[in-house]
Formats: sequence, structure tokens, C-alpha cells
Amino acid sequence: MRILGIDPGLRVTGFGVLDKQGNRLEYVASGVIRTPHDADLPQRLKTIFDGVSAIVREHQPTQAVIEKVFVNVNPQSTLLLGQARGASLCALVNCDLPVFEYTALQLKQAVVGYGRASKAQVQEMVTRLLRLSGTPSTDAADALGVAICHAHGGSTLSTLGGLAPQLAQKGLRVRRGRLIG
Repeated sequence: MRILGIDPGLRVTGFGVLDKQGNRLEYVASGVIRTPHDADLPQRLKTIFDGVSAIVREHQPTQAVIEKVFVNVNPQSTLLLGQARGASLCALVNCDLPVFEYTALQLKQAVVGYGRASKAQVQEMVTRLLRLSGTPSTDAADALGVAICHAHGGSTLSTLGGLAPQLAQKGLRVRRGRLIG
């Protein structure tokens, strides 16, 4: 299985490609898609869409994963990030890839073992887990991290994460792997 991870961003979108054979992960490629600083929003979104599409054509992944957008203090920033994420999602779906989604908390928990880990900790663990000779940029490390998350049973995390709103509506929640009512 070849997994393409995407860390969406309007200025810099990170990507990482891994092969999974059994329990073994092998690094294939990583990097970033940079949008021009002087470009307007539609041109930036086109750059992201075209860049993700080119990566898919070059590396031929069988699955794609993308980091979910969190709502931050600035609604305008959240909206812009959501549009960059949308451009990435459209490119992945346009290439007929199944797409899975994970939160930053899930990514950090899977890669570092701690959901509030720093970007530097994610970089360090990605470098170690994939036995890289150098440290990837923060955006590429997050993209590789979300791919690692998916490779290590992340599809189960994705399913459970999707159940959380339904459980909450019933007044239930999960703490330390146990259902609490």
C-alpha cells in the first residue's frame, strides 16, 4: 500500500509518501507545495490543486490522508485554511483516491504518543520512525506523520473519531478506551 499524506496550508502545503509492507514503513518522498506570495486566492488554490495532482501522478499512491482543519481564534485564517484543504481534497478525489482524515491530535498521538506534542517532537519522531538521514520541514513532517498515523491502524481511529459526535448526542463519551455514560 502506498500512502500520500497531506498537511494543507494556503502558503505551504506539505506532502509525504510512504510505502507500507506488513508492519514496515518505507519512506518514498516528501516536500512542500509553495504558493506565490503575490498571487491572489484563486491562483493559490490552483497552485495547490495542480501540485497535489502532480504528486499523485508521479508517485501513484493507493490511499490518501489529510489533516483536518481546526478552528482557531481568527475565523478568517480558519476559512482560508479550509479553502486550501478543499483544493487538496478536490485534487485527491479528482484522481480517484480514497481519502481519510485525521486531526492533529490523532496524528501526534500516533506518531509521538502524546496528543499535545510540539512540531519539533513530530519532526524528530518522523525522522526516527522512517530512518531519515535529515529532518524534514515542519509541513513535510506533519504530512509524513498523518501518513504514519493512517498506516498504523489510523483507519480505526478515523472510524472512532467519526462516532464521537454520535456518542456525544447520546450523552456518552470515551475516556481511556472506556465508554462513560
